[in-house]
Amino acid sequence: MKKNMGTIDRAVRTLLAILVGILYFTGTISGTTALILGIIAVVFLLTSLVSTCPLYMPFGLSTKKK
Repeated sequence: MKKNMGTIDRAVRTLLAILVGILYFTGTISGTTALILGIIAVVFLLTSLVSTCPLYMPFGLSTKKK
């Protein structure tokens, strides 16, 4: 897969995933909200690790500097 995520994009996604984790472990979010945000956080972490966002591909988007 072609990398299409820049450094800032990856950092923001990682920080949002960490924030969701903190909110969950402090008990601020729970139930369905925690489940949905948790899934999104995992996706954000995975896409940040591989530097590729599958949703960017069909639209030809890239935040990576050339």
